Amino acid sequence: MTDTALLDAVLAEWGHDPHTHEEHQFLYVPLGRIVVTAEGAEHVIEGASGLWMPAGIEHSARFGPDALVIAEEFDAGENRLPYRAATAVEMTPLARRSLLARARSGDEGLGCPELFATLVALRGSRLPLPEPQSRIPRAVARQLTEQPADARTAAEWASVFFTSSTSLRRAFRAETGLAFTEWRTRLRLNLSLDLLAKGNLVGAVAARVGFTSANGYILAFRRHFGETPGAYLARHCPGGPFDVQLQDS
Repeated sequence: MTDTALLDAVLAEWGHDPHTHEEHQFLYVPLGRIVVTAEGAEHVIEGASGLWMPAGIEHSARFGPDALVIAEEFDAGENRLPYRAATAVEMTPLARRSLLARARSGDEGLGCPELFATLVALRGSRLPLPEPQSRIPRAVARQLTEQPADARTAAEWASVFFTSSTSLRRAFRAETGLAFTEWRTRLRLNLSLDLLAKGNLVGAVAARVGFTSANGYILAFRRHFGETPGAYLARHCPGGPFDVQLQDS
């Protein structure tokens, strides 16, 4: 069995086929890892992040064999969620304590208003981006972090380090749960957030992090974050020194 097939087998040991919920759902994984797929995007959720799944969004999930999953549901009619797509958020100590306390209480009813307020206040996180651990993938990741616009393919990187492109791709998949191209896209999008918040325009940000066009960057941003760069910044940096809304519609 190849490394990729082995990883897929492990993550597929249990999970859920595509389905929807009538309620908003919040997922937290204090132990292990799960992969949630929604609207063509994969969200790797582990201890540092949680995931909001708005009501009505079709999604599926694969759970690692050691995953401990806490799922809280909130009435969609009574609770306004500021997301239209599956959205990863950064966990805080308060959010963790609140979720774990509710799990220990055994209360299986719809989430309480106080818990919803705590979870909905969490900031949208950078995309989950596990770091590769072995020498060559780690070296590639380090160089891409320093120069995200580097356009070399996996095959070209493999040539630099005197290995095969198949080995490099398998290593990225096995060690991060992501294909090399998806890992690089997430890195570029994460690095773009600070550039946007500093007031750089969309076209300039796209070029600096390695996208060949502003439209390509906006499409990738929307697919992964569920909204345009301008909408993201309007929520997370209200009043900030940016003017991107007219360029990313």
